[in-house]
Amino acid sequence: MIVDKKDRLLFMGDSITDSNRNYQAIPAGWSSWGDGYVHLINAYTTALLPQMELMIVNRGISGDTVVDLKKRWKDDVLAFQPDWVTIMIGVNDVWRHFDGTFAQTELVGIERFESELRDLIAQTLPSVKGMILLTPFMVEANKEDPLREMLTNYQHVLAKVAQEYGILLGDTQEKFDDFLLYQSSYVLSSDRVHPSTAGHVLIAKTWLETVGILEERP
Repeated sequence: MIVDKKDRLLFMGDSITDSNRNYQAIPAGWSSWGDGYVHLINAYTTALLPQMELMIVNRGISGDTVVDLKKRWKDDVLAFQPDWVTIMIGVNDVWRHFDGTFAQTELVGIERFESELRDLIAQTLPSVKGMILLTPFMVEANKEDPLREMLTNYQHVLAKVAQEYGILLGDTQEKFDDFLLYQSSYVLSSDRVHPSTAGHVLIAKTWLETVGILEERP
């Protein structure tokens, strides 16, 4: 386990991280975690590691791309002085290429995605104990689906950047793919992106294994 007693663990991302959190709640206060994987991680660490007194902070905002994260990084991340920062981002950067063209939404190409991600990591690493990247995912078994195929390239960027900076990477896509060997995608998501509670369990499990709180098991 890499975390220490009283560490501040901050989670940044889009709607999957946000998951209906209360923006008016104090950090790590009631309803501040939302109802997704951050909430589950907080529940697990609070109940089973009470001696650690970990502070779990959710800074996800629905709809965000990596460009949006950068705009609020100084205020929402660096100013909080966290010990560990987890980033889950990328699905909106890809999704907007499919559902945002007629709205003339700003599209984030893969080169800019990598550049912005590198900048966020470079800004953050000197002031934290470490960072964790969680891959964006699609609840889609067909790897040739156009959206999933594009997302795979963004996932590869995350893996490459994590390796180069020596930071932890949690492969959430692998967890969803394993599930889809046995059950329909509709058990985990109605739109292939936003997960059910069961889907959030898979994300939470990925994170807990990545940081060594849970032992990885099939």
